[in-house]
Amino acid sequence: MSSELEPRPAVAAPRRPVRALTRLAGVTVFAGALLVGASASAVAAPDAADRPPRTTHGPCAYTETPDEPAARPVPLPPDPRRTPARGSVRVTLATNHGPIGLTLDRAAAPCTVQSFLHLVGKRFYDRTSCHRLTTYPTLSVLQCGDPSGTGEGGPGYRYRDELPTDLPPAPTDPTGERKVYARGVLAMANAGPDTNGSQFFLVYANSALRPNYTIFGEVDAAGLATLDRIAAGGVAPTAEDPAPVDGAPALPVSIRKAVRLHHHH
Repeated sequence: MSSELEPRPAVAAPRRPVRALTRLAGVTVFAGALLVGASASAVAAPDAADRPPRTTHGPCAYTETPDEPAARPVPLPPDPRRTPARGSVRVTLATNHGPIGLTLDRAAAPCTVQSFLHLVGKRFYDRTSCHRLTTYPTLSVLQCGDPSGTGEGGPGYRYRDELPTDLPPAPTDPTGERKVYARGVLAMANAGPDTNGSQFFLVYANSALRPNYTIFGEVDAAGLATLDRIAAGGVAPTAEDPAPVDGAPALPVSIRKAVRLHHHH
């Protein structure tokens, strides 16, 4: 699946859904959404038509997406009757620019944390790139988590949103619809309601977004320093746009390994 943030300007439809934060259209003041884009042309694999998609039986109901096969093979996550919903878990993304430490918040988003830890444990994120950097004044994020590196890839399953309800209104949005996704927030990209997969975004400066993206943790100080170095490099120029504000980072970013840290209390 691809993830985007808010609607992009008209572009050729991707062959498969793209998860992204949507890009700005025209002269809009606000940055787009962080969605994974979905394309109407996705077609289920022939054998997938023979049976309904599998869904786990626990409260998280992780559901196969046969029309969006996994970018890297991975089973559905475990889904016990009681989803762990207390405490925090630390994960480090070892990148080519330095470590990005994450603290996952089980209480805020138990199904999201459970899925993310499953993908970390299956090494789904190892040797993947962060395919998107945005440098709008109102949208400053690095988006990662797609092994295909295209913004269209996911884990072959989706699950429901666990949306924040207490975010302050963004001062840049007089309508009050957009909220502050603060510097240091770790959140899921998606392709619309209840389409979470593997793509996530790291916020390196306060951003204004509709509260449609599950927040499931935060980035540590060392990780923010790493993000600042990446963001300072800007977005890679293209033939169409010599000074883009949304696209591949000019300093390529690879997650060499994602590691869960186990603490003994």
